[in-house]
Amino acid sequence: MIDLAVRAFALPLRHPFTISRGTVEVQDTVVVQLHEEGCFGYGEATTNPYYGATVESLTRRISAAAPLLRGMAADDLDAVLAAIGSGLGDDTFARCALDMAAHDLWAKRHDRPLHRLWGLDPAAGPASNYTIGIDTPERMVQKMAEVPEWPIYKIKLGTDRDLEIIRELRRHTNKPFRVDANCGWSVKQAIDFSGPLADLGVEFIEQPLAAEDPGMKEVRRHSALPVFADESCGVEADVDSCAGRFHGINIKLVKCGGLAPARRMITRARELGLDVMCGCMTESSVGISALAQIVPQLDFVDMDGAALLASDIASGVVVEGGLRRYPDRPGTGVELLDGPLPLA
Repeated sequence: MIDLAVRAFALPLRHPFTISRGTVEVQDTVVVQLHEEGCFGYGEATTNPYYGATVESLTRRISAAAPLLRGMAADDLDAVLAAIGSGLGDDTFARCALDMAAHDLWAKRHDRPLHRLWGLDPAAGPASNYTIGIDTPERMVQKMAEVPEWPIYKIKLGTDRDLEIIRELRRHTNKPFRVDANCGWSVKQAIDFSGPLADLGVEFIEQPLAAEDPGMKEVRRHSALPVFADESCGVEADVDSCAGRFHGINIKLVKCGGLAPARRMITRARELGLDVMCGCMTESSVGISALAQIVPQLDFVDMDGAALLASDIASGVVVEGGLRRYPDRPGTGVELLDGPLPLA
């Protein structure tokens, strides 16, 4: 029998984190714990106003899944995931937390790391970038200088001085950049900026236009850089619509509903000839450790969420200088620093 517990946490950030839609200084998140016979599985979903995910909505929806899981066995992962999917519908954030926890518990019951059960090599896969939020160019330079060991920097844009920012940052490092406008540009800006950005050592542009903007086909046709979908690719059904509009997709576990749908999205993207990236929210090591399980399947990854925090709530996969270090523990490797949550 599976028991469920859920708790909200406030994650303080090292620096205020600004994108084109707003600023966060403390990130609220919700952790779910699934328990069976002394084994604990953990999952996480951060709050996000853009997607309508709040502490209250996540806690309520996750708690409502408890009766669905009580009569189930963690070893029957497919049945557990089906129950989560049918019970929570299109609430992908709540489904993600439960999906992560179910996978973690399943692998812990098998006493093996999750990626090993999937036949994946933890040494494979790309290094992560480190994200620099919007600020003054001087402060962005300072933030970058604090983490000189990271191999790639992802720069948040969507201001009235975007090229100025990249030119200033380029004066201080030769490392590759990626840029993310978070829907902040027009078609003309995306095309016009792409050439100078390419000259400045930018690898690709993430989500230049609003999610449903039909101008993405024109941007893809004329951009001097590859373009990746983020807000335009939330769930499995979105992957097909990205073909012909983007060169690649950025999958986020909370947006698609967890590891199971993310793996299906990877498979479909490969069939369509799309490059595959996975990203994160500003989340704890609970979510980052789950994401780490599928990194060997990716072309690019952005998994610096826990590295952006002033303090963490869990231990698990550690990402330092863009490289992953997996703990010698089963499941996703997660343990809460204060111990398991009280059982209901």
